[in-house]
Amino acid sequence: MRVAARCGCGSMPIDEPFPDALHSSTMLSYRHAFHAGNYADVFKHVLLVQLIRALQRKDKPFCLLDTHAGAGRYDLHSVSAQKNREFVDGISRLWDQTGLSTELAEYVTQVRALNPNGALRYYPGSPRIARNLLRPADRLVLTERHPTDHATLKAEFTGDRQVAVHHQDGYTALKAFLPPPERRGLVFIDPSFELKDEFDRLIAAVQLIHRRWASGIIAIWYPILDRAPSLRWQQTLKNLGIPAMLCAELGLYPYDTPFGLHGNGMMIINPPWQLDETLGRLLPELLQKLRVGNDGQTRLE
Repeated sequence: MRVAARCGCGSMPIDEPFPDALHSSTMLSYRHAFHAGNYADVFKHVLLVQLIRALQRKDKPFCLLDTHAGAGRYDLHSVSAQKNREFVDGISRLWDQTGLSTELAEYVTQVRALNPNGALRYYPGSPRIARNLLRPADRLVLTERHPTDHATLKAEFTGDRQVAVHHQDGYTALKAFLPPPERRGLVFIDPSFELKDEFDRLIAAVQLIHRRWASGIIAIWYPILDRAPSLRWQQTLKNLGIPAMLCAELGLYPYDTPFGLHGNGMMIINPPWQLDETLGRLLPELLQKLRVGNDGQTRLE
């Protein structure tokens, strides 16, 4: 996974229009097809299902904005997915397991919906998982910057009136689509972390979202390579003074080793009621199902 994890994380008050921290003219090369279905996907999509289910506890409709939507679905038999076969240590570990918790079983059911013959070939990205869970009055807004992935995503949802697909930078979309008319919902942010200032851009994004839509749920996925950058970023988030934040992490490898994706996490702002209790059960189960050897750790704060 091409990830640059460095963070200045200084204080960045936002005055509209967008601050420089949210702008980039660089055309990024990241393609999620190389990593589809890996253990980070399992982690983030299990949590996404729980966030959507929490929003559905009320009858009122909601809007979900997925800022880095990707292609929507991925063929695990493709040359890209087969290059590193990261799904083998991810979704494949859960595919035929019995005795899964209700939450993990529901996530696997979402993946099985794309594989009706029972063999694992297609993996749903966050847009496909979210769409499968929408009620008739809920709405999904997807933005994807990469032209090829956007075209694939657009084709995936052609004619679907509950889904809007935009060829747009995810950070720029925050001002375009927030707050939503529904006044309820979730911003799901899953960047590629190709840019060295991605953590700074996320701080600016959180400030903007919270300023425009203080009650909205924000879920941000992040990698753990070197431990220090994500910890600095979390401290900067704390310093913003937003009252409700929940940090969930799953690490499969020791954080003091020099190479690779050691773990990943999700920062959830305005977490739904009792989500901490659910994750308190889910994170240890994920670790037990996905760990390699005796290494690994979880964190919920």
